[in-house]
Amino acid sequence: MTTAQEIGNELVALCRQGRNMEAIEKLYSPAIESVEALAHPQIGQVQKGLDSVKGKNRWWVDNHQIHKAEASGPFLNGDRFIVHFTYDVTPKQTGQRMTMSETGLYQVQNGKIVKEEFFYTMCQ
Repeated sequence: MTTAQEIGNELVALCRQGRNMEAIEKLYSPAIESVEALAHPQIGQVQKGLDSVKGKNRWWVDNHQIHKAEASGPFLNGDRFIVHFTYDVTPKQTGQRMTMSETGLYQVQNGKIVKEEFFYTMCQ
């Protein structure tokens, strides 16, 4: 069985390489639940299942120019871990470049990520 530490390490490594979709395919449970801090008009607040989570990630990439993305961690606690992300992005809708600091809390069961919850702040 893969541990939360191993999954967290691999998630961070893949995200640092910009291989987020590969991380979802490899590390997430088919029954994944993803919860954003706020509901977005186009994607909602909660996604359930791999297809829905992949769709949310495609929406993010399609709607933002990503200048830089960083990931640090994982920070472990039993079957859960936290990863800190920092993004330098320009939303295509507004054209206003911003820095976004986001923390993801991940829960692991049976060697797969079953839940992710995001907490974030945006700075100008």
